[in-house]
Amino acid sequence: MTPHHRSAWPPLLVAIALEVTATLSLRAAEGFTHPFWLIPVVIGYTGSLWLLSVVLDRGMPVGVAYGIWSAIGVVLTAVLGTALFGETLGTVQIIGVGAIVVGVLLVELGSHPRATSPERAS
Repeated sequence: MTPHHRSAWPPLLVAIALEVTATLSLRAAEGFTHPFWLIPVVIGYTGSLWLLSVVLDRGMPVGVAYGIWSAIGVVLTAVLGTALFGETLGTVQIIGVGAIVVGVLLVELGSHPRATSPERAS
């Protein structure tokens, strides 16, 4: 992992937390019948996108950053939706969440170039 990636992780994790908070707040707003919840929606999405731009400025590739941001956001939103709103996840959905996790790991692992030994380089 390069230093750029390490320094990009804190704002990426906060961006994910803000995006999940905004999405869950959107659900809590219940079709705008509870307008108070629109405040964290606007703050969360705005802050999340701003922090995602910070992540990109710190050198994380856009495909990696967006993939991690969106996938972890989906997983956390699905899990927290069940806990907070009583939504259910069926077997196929649970398998899908697992596939997302595996996909994020593969994208992250694939974003690191493999070191070549001196004898292979020649």
